[in-house]
Amino acid sequence: MRKIFAAGLFGLALGVSGMAFAEPVKVGMITTLSGGGAGLGIDARDGFMLALSLSGNKDIEVVTEDDAMKPELAVQIADKMIQSDKVDVLTGIIWSNLAMAVVPNAVAQGKFYLSVNAGPSPLAGAKCDKNYFNVAYQNDNFHEAMGNYAEKHGIKKMFILAPNYPAGTDSLNGFKRFYKGELVGEVYTKLGQTDYAAEIAQIRDSGADSVFFFLPGGMGIAFVKQYAQSGVGIPLMGPGFSFSQDVLGAIGDAALGAKNSASWSKDLDNAANKKFVEEFQKAYNRLPSIYAAQAYDTANLIIAAAGKVSVKDADAFRAALKAAEFESVRGKFKFNTNNHPIQDIYVREVVKEGDVLTNKIVGTSFTDHADAYAKDCALQ
Repeated sequence: MRKIFAAGLFGLALGVSGMAFAEPVKVGMITTLSGGGAGLGIDARDGFMLALSLSGNKDIEVVTEDDAMKPELAVQIADKMIQSDKVDVLTGIIWSNLAMAVVPNAVAQGKFYLSVNAGPSPLAGAKCDKNYFNVAYQNDNFHEAMGNYAEKHGIKKMFILAPNYPAGTDSLNGFKRFYKGELVGEVYTKLGQTDYAAEIAQIRDSGADSVFFFLPGGMGIAFVKQYAQSGVGIPLMGPGFSFSQDVLGAIGDAALGAKNSASWSKDLDNAANKKFVEEFQKAYNRLPSIYAAQAYDTANLIIAAAGKVSVKDADAFRAALKAAEFESVRGKFKFNTNNHPIQDIYVREVVKEGDVLTNKIVGTSFTDHADAYAKDCALQ
């Protein structure tokens, strides 16, 4: 599927008219729009396009294609966007294995890549690049926050599980970095798995006090529903992805009370976030997820940078991105030396507002948190 959008012509209500850029910007968005991970990519696309539309600026063109969660397809799309479409900026990838396949080659060709989600550890550390900016997080961050939460709340025995791909490995490494209690199980599942009977049996027999899991998209929906039906009853916790707005409706009341971590929540009290949540609901008739929030911030970062300098002046555009002079829905936001965020990470709880399941902030796990890999990055 291939779609081209002009920022001011997306069919959403426009805000104030934007000023023309010094140079038009062409963005290539590679994201997941089909299969079990489609909800994540659709939210990212919709959040990104909402920001462009609200800006009123018509100087950004977006070419969007579906990667179908396939690394080889993502690479083909990226090559076509760079060589044929002549994009200035690439963005949109949700999955870390796809990011590892696409990003190094894209930045080697002098293109900018701005991540709306995937944050694999090599790209934050030894394989960082001056043209790679992660506007979301580094993969370990939310998991570190829940490890910190479990440690500080005296949970003695944890069972942890995640898919067997780069973000899954980063996930459990991040959790273990801050959790010092006993691990009674550590399991890596198949990416895209939908039957978790064997893992649930292991959890049942583990003696765990709590279960930490990272299973985004359809994987998490399947796991939580099967877990609830099993009657195991050991409390669940996870990163915000495991209980993101895009999956809560499908999971149902089995998610109620679950603690999870994120750098964003719809109840964050700042003007940019209030506008984002209101406008997203107005445009799409649903609440936004963290994927939408991160993509919305990414688009606004591009708008802010391109409004100051030409995207064709790579050094100037890079400096404008690094300055991060935009109104983030997260409130304060800045980049570390490795072009990854330094940000607060909150603990949220799944609640019901009327008939709608959503999250509310119940605490802060980290303030001004940086990732563990910046020290390995040569950028300064």
